[in-house]
Amino acid sequence: MPVVNYWAVLAAAVAGFVLGGIWYSPALFGRAWQREVGLTDEELQRGNMARIFGLSFVLSILAAWVFALFLGPRPPMALGLGAGFAAGLCWVASSFGINYLFARRSLKLFLIDGGYHTLQFTVIGVILAALP
Repeated sequence: MPVVNYWAVLAAAVAGFVLGGIWYSPALFGRAWQREVGLTDEELQRGNMARIFGLSFVLSILAAWVFALFLGPRPPMALGLGAGFAAGLCWVASSFGINYLFARRSLKLFLIDGGYHTLQFTVIGVILAALP
């Protein structure tokens, strides 16, 4: 069984989750994201927020855990930073880019979502390297 620091995984998941809350808040990109996906304030309010936030956090833990498995035990900071940035930009954001091209989504939405996940995985990688 691979060695994983579960406290680092939890810290990385929390950091990525909090980053998402800030990134998609009205103070940063929340309103632009809302316009680009076509959701009204009323539609946002009708969502089951406990389910959305709960499952989002579970997925954040899953992402951090699998990335910890990928990095291996005690990764150097340069690996955590570089691999995190590359995973966010080249795996997640580029995958969104492919979907967004076919779905005819805007460049603005791609930059918001791709930018978040690039930063998210960079933060996850840094935390996993900092807390071996």
